[in-house]
Amino acid sequence: MTAKRIFVTGASGCIGHYIVDALIQQTSHELFLLVRNPDKFKLNTEARPGIHLLQGDMYQIEKFSKLLKTIDVAVLTAAAWGGPQETYDINVTKTIRLMNLLDPDVCEQVLYFSTASILGRDNQPLKEAGQLGTDYIRSKFTCHQRLSKLAIAPQITTLFPTLVFGGDQNKPMSHLTGGLPDVLKWIGLIRFFKLDGSFHFLHSRDIAQVVVHLVDHPLGESDRRELVLGNPPLTVNQAIEEICKYLQQQIYFRIPLVLPLANFFIRVFRIQMAAWDRFCMTYRHFTHQHYVNPTTYGAVPYCATLSDILKVSGVEAR
Repeated sequence: MTAKRIFVTGASGCIGHYIVDALIQQTSHELFLLVRNPDKFKLNTEARPGIHLLQGDMYQIEKFSKLLKTIDVAVLTAAAWGGPQETYDINVTKTIRLMNLLDPDVCEQVLYFSTASILGRDNQPLKEAGQLGTDYIRSKFTCHQRLSKLAIAPQITTLFPTLVFGGDQNKPMSHLTGGLPDVLKWIGLIRFFKLDGSFHFLHSRDIAQVVVHLVDHPLGESDRRELVLGNPPLTVNQAIEEICKYLQQQIYFRIPLVLPLANFFIRVFRIQMAAWDRFCMTYRHFTHQHYVNPTTYGAVPYCATLSDILKVSGVEAR
């Protein structure tokens, strides 16, 4: 297979680390890795030839204009989570600018990372995400709305990660993996409630498997170009039961946690709820059609179950 020139943004993030690691280990492609702080990039750039670490950030993307004109594949994972202006600048303005700097006659595909939070259960844009979402979610919603107008649009494959786990000794933790200890310390109480809701999840290593497959097997014109990344949906109650089984916590009874009771707890404990949080409480089922994961492409998933997630996250089974 002919080696490709691949430009990766967000290479020092959790998903970025797993993608770059897989590209280093499983391919001979030439990699150009954009990182703000090289000290946060934990992989060995001398593992093989053809790995270039580029110091800079999305604010300086024009600095790489000449290089971007030569790129065959762009993998765009970089995102900002800070204040509203920075989030919009990076997630919309500079991301669009980067795509405009690519040459549509040279670049065969752009793998752009959005978030499944902006999609409804029918895989269509969720208007509430654009109206009530956090700064991050609204910025991703806005960027998604603009993609079809770009010259590079026919080459864009948009990836919508669901709940992302990941992190190890040489890769940073995802927000969810970092928050696992806080959730697990409450499982003794949570196990006695029934909650109406469902979701998808995927480990970052499995996301990397999908990305490497797409890099080496570009989608055709007739293929679906918006892909939700996730394992099969899981109900919240199934998740609680699986976690309790892993931890050997018995469930003796369960109280349905209906919306009025949830609102009671929110008032009693004075929990601060943003508009997006309240919408999520009523929407509840964040599941999608046509989701993909390594099994979609004939590969073996690294983490197919929540028990797998707990195990690789260092949670000891009891």
